[in-house]
Amino acid sequence: VQLQASGGGLVQAGDSLRLSCAASGRTFLHMGWFRQAPGKEREFVAAFTWSGSTTYYADSVKGRFTISRGNAKNTVWLQMNSLKPEDTAVYYCAASSGAMTRSQSTFSFWGQGTQVTVSS
Repeated sequence: VQLQASGGGLVQAGDSLRLSCAASGRTFLHMGWFRQAPGKEREFVAAFTWSGSTTYYADSVKGRFTISRGNAKNTVWLQMNSLKPEDTAVYYCAASSGAMTRSQSTFSFWGQGTQVTVSS
């Protein structure tokens, strides 16, 4: 099982970025994104249910971020618009085959992080 995250970078406040996560090795019920800022705990950002395309968002990103299926098989995108300096973090892609919760303990599989830096 492998999760490959990509798409991070350095942008200015108000800009957009799209992160991509490609999963291989098996299928999952849910895929999601978490982020960890320096000195802070990892937090839930968004998640997606493959079966019904149900989406879940943290309040801090609702209305600005969109999680969706990517064009390639088993790929999920995180479109991030109106980025703020407080969105600066390492973003991690994760996958789960169990019940959906916003806890990182629900997600058994993790990709490497991709750095997103938003300058003011």
